[in-house]
Order: sequence, then structure tokens, then C-alpha cells
Amino acid sequence: MKLLIRGGRVADPTNGIDGINDVLVENRGIAAVGHDVADTLGDDDDFQFIDATGKVVCPGFIDAHVHLREPGFEEKEDLASGTRAAALGGFTAVAAMPNTEPKVDSAGMVRSIKALAAEKAVARVYPIACITKGAKGEELTEVADLVEAGAVALSDDGEPVANPQVMRLALQYASMFDIPVIAHCEDRGLSGQGVMNYGRLSTILGLVGIPAEAEEAMLARDLLLALNTGARLHIAHLSTKRGLELVRWARESGGRVTVEVTPHHLILSEEAVHTSQYDTNTKVSPPLRTKTDLVALGQALAGELDLIATDHAPHHQDDKKVEYNYAPFGISGLDTAVPMIITEFIEPGLLTWSQMVEKMSVNPASLLGVDGGSLTPGAPADITIIDPELEYVIDPATFASKGKNTPFAGKEVKGDVYATIVDGRPVVLRYQLVD
Repeated sequence: MKLLIRGGRVADPTNGIDGINDVLVENRGIAAVGHDVADTLGDDDDFQFIDATGKVVCPGFIDAHVHLREPGFEEKEDLASGTRAAALGGFTAVAAMPNTEPKVDSAGMVRSIKALAAEKAVARVYPIACITKGAKGEELTEVADLVEAGAVALSDDGEPVANPQVMRLALQYASMFDIPVIAHCEDRGLSGQGVMNYGRLSTILGLVGIPAEAEEAMLARDLLLALNTGARLHIAHLSTKRGLELVRWARESGGRVTVEVTPHHLILSEEAVHTSQYDTNTKVSPPLRTKTDLVALGQALAGELDLIATDHAPHHQDDKKVEYNYAPFGISGLDTAVPMIITEFIEPGLLTWSQMVEKMSVNPASLLGVDGGSLTPGAPADITIIDPELEYVIDPATFASKGKNTPFAGKEVKGDVYATIVDGRPVVLRYQLVD
């Protein structure tokens, strides 16, 4: 059976395409892209038709940083709910962080995640494995076994590798297999018991602050180690202006460094903690920073920031309904990333559609070394179709994710996901999950 997506604005920067075209899918792959694709279909062809008039058709979005919580924390999220949230959010694939219970620190656990995903997931799931056993920062995992089992990257996620010698060895081993090490840059000696950005506002609010130096000191260390080893280093959720300057220096010095930024670090500053009256959905790690940091990241988004990743961190609602000091860090991001980026960056002209596709499809595929990122004939048919004109208000009650913890609740946005096609099959169509 064939699938014809007709009359949409195709944004495929890999192939230099940005204009009205048809896309033909056949045998789960891209068969053709062009103005007259429909003319190649015979009257007797068995095909499904999607009218994409007024829509934007993109290579499927890939989120390189999500927490699916399974196994061990299924009350927060699981592979079924998390990938349904991903699909509704326009993501055809996600890379799953290893902070499950047990941790993804062995080949057996990598295979287990893949098997569970094959059974439950509606989007592709790529396992990220731990750098160290148990994510304790002490003993390296068996990197060769993890890669052979299917791990696409190494990360201890929210547990920074404090020992620099362990981090150096991790980078050296990872470079043998040309996979990235994903770094959560945080010096726990500096961040301590902090819960928001350190500064005048944290003092006024009576909350313990996390200084920017907690992120930047560890970032500087990891950049130096990456330069020394020649390894691929990926910086998770960059949040400060000075951190961006450090990355620039490392790149100019020859470092193989990529960087991601989250929608919430692009859109919200520390002021949100105040204006929301201590809403725990503004509590994230790294914390929401200053307006100066936010502006610097926003200005760099179209250029040197490689990826937009959600850091999707769902929590049970009871976990967040506590005092700010005791709430866990993290927000749910899969359901809101696309409309927030469209509203805050596409609509004002700060980002083009092709640039958005680069940040959310092309570059994540390159980082992880997986299929995707283009609509090249022969490529797997992973496609996102966006309705750029639909206006609505974000309502967490409609999320497919179990996590309803978002600071964007009640936000008026423009743009929604009309269809998500994974491996040639629509899993979301006309804004709804396909049964």
C-alpha cells in the first residue's frame, strides 16, 4: 500500500527543499518527493491519501533527551504513554535516558529496553546507556557490549561524573566506537541543596540558589577533557551565556562538541518562579536562569546551538504538589515543544522552518547516528506534518504523557502536530492517535 502526502510545504534542508511538494511513501520508505508525484500513480493503485494543503511536511522529529521512566517508575511514565506523547508531539523517535531502575548499565538492560519498546512503543526508541555502573561515577560500564547491544550514546544523565579521571576514560573508550558522551554539567559541591538560580531573586524568594558556576565549572572541565581525548562530547540542556562562550572557545580549539537547549531554557527565566508564585513546575535542573542568559541562548538558536531537546521529565502529580524545596526537578516536554517553538521563534521570524527541522530532526539523527533527518528517496518514512495556523490553549489534561507537570499550562499557542508517520504508518492523524 502506498501513502501520498499531497500539497504540503516540504521543509527538508538536507536536500535543499523548502516549497510546495508531494511526498510518496511506499514499502515503509520515501519513494519520491516532487511537484508531480501524484501523476505517477495509476488509477488502480491502492494508496492512502493525506491532504497536507496549508501544512508543513518535515522529516520526523527526533528528541535526543527524554525520560521514559520504564522500568522502575511506571507511575510517572512508561514506554507506551511516553511514546504516545512523543508521537502526538511530532516526534517519530526518542532517545531514552538510562536513569531507570535498574539503570541501563549493561547489555542485557539495553536489549530489555529495545524489547519493551518493540512491544509497547508507537515511536522509535533509542537506548542511551550509563557511563558508569549504577550511574555512581566510579566504575566504567562495558562500552563495547553496550554499543553492540544497541546503545546510541553514553550518559549518567542527571548524575554528573565527578571524578575527572573516570570521565576522561569514558571519553577515550567512547571515541573508539565514535559514539557521543552526553554530559550533565553540574558541580554538586557548588549546587548543593539549591532549587533555583542563585541571585537577587532567589534571596528575595527565600530559596537556596544554584549558581551558574556550578554548571560552567563542570562544563569547562568536560570541554578540556574532550579536547584532550578527541572524543565526541554532547552538552545536555545548556542554560547560561558564559557556558555558550565556553563552547565557542572549545569549538574554535578543535573540540568535537555539540550542544542542546530545551524550550523551557529558551522561553522562561528565573522570573517564572516568582510570577507563578512558587509553581513547582518551574523547578528544573539546570534551573531557569536570568533574562540575559535566555536572550543569549535565543540569539544563538538559529546558528550554533545544534539541537532542541525536551529533557522530558514526567512526574506523578503528587510529587509536584509539595513545597518548592521538596519537589523533584523536571517538567514534561514532549507534548509542548513544537507549539512553543513555533509560537516563540517561528512566528516572530527568529527561526525558519528549515532551521527548526535542522535542530529537531537533522542534527539529532546525526548526533545519535540513526536513520532520519531527511526525506531522501530510500530513507525510512518517518514524517512529521504540522498545522502552523491552529490556535489553542495548552491544557495538561489532554497530554498523552502521564506527566502533567508543565509551566506552560494555559499558554495560548499557534501550531500543532497534524500527523506523525513512523516507518510509513500514520500513528497520529488529524491531531489524534490512530488506534
